Amino acid sequence: MKGWFTINSGIRLHYTPEMERAMQQSHQMGYVEYERNLDKRIAVEKRRQNEYERCKHMVAEIDSHIQS
Repeated sequence: MKGWFTINSGIRLHYTPEMERAMQQSHQMGYVEYERNLDKRIAVEKRRQNEYERCKHMVAEIDSHIQS
């Protein structure tokens, strides 16, 4: 039932021009669009989580090679 209700977090994001530029480069959207569109926000956060998990696994692999 998509569109049945709207979630308004009421969160106002505060960001610098550098943060805006990084958001544009990484996700092809600005903070205003990120703030207003829940589907896009969820997609960005999923990509961030996946990147975090990949990096965590890389570090663990490197650590295991160093300790060997």
